[in-house]
Amino acid sequence: MGLFSKRARAPKAADNNPQPTPSNSQSKSSLTSGSSSIVTPINTSGRVLNRTSAGTTSTTGGPATPLTPFSPCPIPSIAMPRPPDPQLDPAGYLRSLGAVRERCRIVTAKACKNELHHFDVDMDKFPDVVSFVANIIKRDYDAPFTSIPGHGRYQHFGVGGRDRIAHLLATWPEEIDNTEKCKRMLDLFLVSVLLDAGAGTEWRYKSIENGRIYKRSEGIAVATLDMFKAGLFSGNQNNKYQVDKEGLRRLTVEQLAQGLQSKPGNEMAGLQGRAQLLIRLAGALENREFFGEDGRPGNMLDHILSHPATQASSVIIVPIPVLWNVLMTGLATIWPPSRTAINGVSLGDAWPCSSMPQPAQSPTSPTFSPFPNTTGQANGVAPWESILPFHKLTQWLTYSLLQPMQSIMKIQFAGQELLTGLPEYRNGGLFVDLGVLTLKPEDQERGLRNYAEHSQRTRTGGVEVAPMFEPGDDVIVEWRGVTVGFLDMLTTEVNKALRAELAGHELSLAQVLEAGSWKGGREIAEVSRPNTKEPPILIDSDGTVF
Repeated sequence: MGLFSKRARAPKAADNNPQPTPSNSQSKSSLTSGSSSIVTPINTSGRVLNRTSAGTTSTTGGPATPLTPFSPCPIPSIAMPRPPDPQLDPAGYLRSLGAVRERCRIVTAKACKNELHHFDVDMDKFPDVVSFVANIIKRDYDAPFTSIPGHGRYQHFGVGGRDRIAHLLATWPEEIDNTEKCKRMLDLFLVSVLLDAGAGTEWRYKSIENGRIYKRSEGIAVATLDMFKAGLFSGNQNNKYQVDKEGLRRLTVEQLAQGLQSKPGNEMAGLQGRAQLLIRLAGALENREFFGEDGRPGNMLDHILSHPATQASSVIIVPIPVLWNVLMTGLATIWPPSRTAINGVSLGDAWPCSSMPQPAQSPTSPTFSPFPNTTGQANGVAPWESILPFHKLTQWLTYSLLQPMQSIMKIQFAGQELLTGLPEYRNGGLFVDLGVLTLKPEDQERGLRNYAEHSQRTRTGGVEVAPMFEPGDDVIVEWRGVTVGFLDMLTTEVNKALRAELAGHELSLAQVLEAGSWKGGREIAEVSRPNTKEPPILIDSDGTVF
């Protein structure tokens, strides 16, 4: 498809290329000192090669993203606590990190046998996805690929080749210690991730610092950074560089719209939902155990470091479930009340799915009332078993918040293997665009009718028409469940395909997400739908899922 030749490779260390001088293209610094460690490579022709979002290069002159200074950290191995027993505490189990992979395996097993309700599955096409992703990784990184960072929000802040996080850190006085620096980054990253739920085709953001236009996840990252620097999320007159409950409590939809430059002709999808999510975050930050007296997200650092499960040694080791509990428990109240609940306990990003084991009364039927009795069973199936949990934003938060804590505070996190691939439209779209998953005809027709109704309602024209569904539609839930399982399989197969180049190393799931599947999903969407670059299946998003 020509994708693997459209960007020139960066010169390897072994090449005898002239080195850039500090005066024009090299910045000597690290994240913790507040200045950039990124080197802009120059090839033998003298043209500057700009790095893109995961280390790719471009000679087109368009916006690019630097390589992250966050190096993959060694992952210590310690015993992880088991998730709650679903028979005794179904809500606790479905809210646990371990439940995501366990439950998604059920749908994935059906997919491998072509037994899904909404998709035809052609596993003979799966090797094509493996080759596609492996070739992207080889195109953009030098073997043995140890420089690939884990998937995280940090990389998005570097769009256009500027390490904005390092430059921000450089503006703070020396008396700001690493603990406060890390808290500020946690504040920023959390708000930025919560706002990163799919921007829509119309939206663009014009950078305050350089006037460049950015869109999608990178645009949202730059926009939230600008709002953070302006003090929009802070209620502390002495420190505008923070997020706290007072600052969020006074936030309005109009202020957020202004900060995101959302207006007619440049509308951010799901703006109301995003604003309400941040306003509800103010209430969640009242939890002093996790977020301290002043209600800052960054204060979770104090809780994590003082937690009994944090191992006392020369190197700080924190089990991932400690961070997960802060995010799942501490942020539980921010999710819309319409989400699935068990006995009044909100499950967050978890949904009924017809491809899961079903009690007598199906959760997909119009008369179904979720979990009127969580202890009863029908046909040997408990009601909780029909629910498929994802917790995509919480996992995206976890991946992203690890980065500043690892880099600035040198914290190691054990149990990162519990995290799954993110079930969102780029990763999921990869398997649709490359032919592994194909919507069944009746769902394709229904999705196209939904798209037509959405276009009429929003008065937006369809340059490239695609089926559309709401986030809770059974099609979307099944698609997301399969995506989680397929990403695990993809990681295994990509490691096999790259075995010779890896030279004994192994790529983690987080590295495959960053360097291959997410980027691959975006690139194949650009080829398949060059006008909109949208995924093959559209989500009528409320701004809180994707």
